[in-house]
Amino acid sequence: MSILIIQILNSLFYASVLFLIAAGLSLIFGVMRIVNMAHGTFYAVGAFVTAWLVGRAVALGVPTVWTFLLLPVGAGAVALLGVAIEPLLRPFYRRAEEYQLLVTFGLLLILEDVIRLLWGGLPLSADPVMDLLPSVRIGGLIYPGYNLVVIGIGVVAAIGLWAVIYLTKFGVILRATSQDRRMASALGLNVALVYVSAFAIGCFMAGLGGAIIVPTQTAVLGMGIDALILAFVVVVIGGLGSLQGALVGALIVSFVRTAGIQFFPEIELAVLYLIAALVLLVKPTGLFGTA
Repeated sequence: MSILIIQILNSLFYASVLFLIAAGLSLIFGVMRIVNMAHGTFYAVGAFVTAWLVGRAVALGVPTVWTFLLLPVGAGAVALLGVAIEPLLRPFYRRAEEYQLLVTFGLLLILEDVIRLLWGGLPLSADPVMDLLPSVRIGGLIYPGYNLVVIGIGVVAAIGLWAVIYLTKFGVILRATSQDRRMASALGLNVALVYVSAFAIGCFMAGLGGAIIVPTQTAVLGMGIDALILAFVVVVIGGLGSLQGALVGALIVSFVRTAGIQFFPEIELAVLYLIAALVLLVKPTGLFGTA
């Protein structure tokens, strides 16, 4: 029973991170209708910025308890990066999808080189943040307390994003712009500002995913590409552009992957791709996506 509980908690932990990445990707697509191939790199930037900030804080003698507050700072830095980048992508919103894919893939390569330039090829870690919280005992096993915090962050992020989109005036503007950009502009809405805001929120979500994962694993080159692949599996299953789909897809992928690592590690990724392929065959738009 203890092992089962820990497996469930591991799945929820991984689902929280996957949801943050996939929700940001779906939000950007839902508002601007652009598939952002560089989205995984924003996740990596969040991890590197957070690890670097934590390392500098520890080196300067800042009390370790304060390093926990650097997690949203790292995500905020990614949001600012998104604000700077979005106007460069705007001319491609009306172009064919292949142009968007090529441009955002080029952005992915540029950001990877920027990470290499700023932080080199060595991995960075933010272990002091994880060490702040004590482990909890589940039966006869020990489970990191920080992982429970990550699960809580994922839950709060899901509720908060849902509330912003469906319960606020800004959310109404977002949905109106995503449904009919020209009509929204004709009604006097600042579509350019909506695009910047949506892109920044999407980047913040990806950066927050990187910020909360880096205390548990090192930030390394290429981690963004790995995250992007899994995020695409999530949105393929759940439906690109759907917040509910991002949540359900993240849960499915995380539970399947956790069970795969435990019971069939040799074909764990193959099972995920098989599930995505079956969903595409039955419902090409995903479980909650629309045509």
